Amino acid sequence: MDEETKSSAGDKHETGRAMMQLEQEKLSVQLAEAQQLQQVLDRIQLEDLPPGIGEGSLVLTGQGNYFIAISAGKLELEGRLYYLVSLASPIGVALAGRKAGETISFRGQSIPILEVR
Repeated sequence: MDEETKSSAGDKHETGRAMMQLEQEKLSVQLAEAQQLQQVLDRIQLEDLPPGIGEGSLVLTGQGNYFIAISAGKLELEGRLYYLVSLASPIGVALAGRKAGETISFRGQSIPILEVR
């Protein structure tokens, strides 16, 4: 009987603080990931691209169009669909260093590289 217990209002306050702390940690991780992606984009020099496919290359293939930079999903631009992929992605690895006119094998398909910009 002499022991001190917390009120339900105190419990709710501590639970709320803990939830806010978890949310803050999650957002900190997301911010760090976004900053890493920004660093990748910042180092791409579109004026000075290597001769083969690398970061910053726009690759038009018989199966789709790819911008090699960061993995960011799909983008529709002027009625054309582009996939934003990193060099570390499976398709990025298959395309790395290749040139227009070559054909890659990806997931059992032969994919011609039509143009690299």
